Amino acid sequence: MLLPGIGGRHLPVQVRLFLAVAISLAFSPMLANEMGGVASPSNAVGFVMSVTSEVAIGAGIGLLARVFFLALQTMANAIAQAIGVAGMPGLPLEDDEPLPAIATLIAFSATTLLFASDLHLELIKGIFESYRRIPPSASFTLRFALPDLVDQLTAAYLLAVRLSSPFIIYSIVANLAVGIANKFTPQIPVYFVATPFVMAGGLLLLYMIADSFLGNFIQVVGAWLKGG
Repeated sequence: MLLPGIGGRHLPVQVRLFLAVAISLAFSPMLANEMGGVASPSNAVGFVMSVTSEVAIGAGIGLLARVFFLALQTMANAIAQAIGVAGMPGLPLEDDEPLPAIATLIAFSATTLLFASDLHLELIKGIFESYRRIPPSASFTLRFALPDLVDQLTAAYLLAVRLSSPFIIYSIVANLAVGIANKFTPQIPVYFVATPFVMAGGLLLLYMIADSFLGNFIQVVGAWLKGG
């Protein structure tokens, strides 16, 4: 329900529920030994506690993977502001709030690459391996999960800032040049005249580095998924 590309509201709840049931049925034969003692009818309290713990662990895994894409959406919104195209409305991708058109394009392209490179299979593998690393009888402790979440937030936003740094530098240089030109010719509205050129330069920059931008993002996400 929280995985990127699947956990968004654009996908109907029935489809997500069907995927959850299908994955659960696929895992059941392979995890019968681990789940045998927990699912015993005589241990109802332990069963409820194990279900609660597994839901929390699954939500943690989905949230850790989703953080990368939330950070990318945030910086994609900043990119749209930097190159002056934030006023062009786009479509909502993961949430109800629509993003700028450029931010929607970047976020949707990254999500598409996630599935095109079969990294969604690594996500499913991570869910399966979680039953081996954290036995169903073990309880979920928030104290051990918070450091992982903080580290993931730090890594994800540092990655997003590093990838969007060319647009930030471009925005600073372009606006500084426009400001200096406006000081020399105050009778001419240089800012309004230069806005289309700043926008065109930002779009040209996006065209030039889009491949490496998305490629580096998916490479880091893939390395994190395959590294467990």
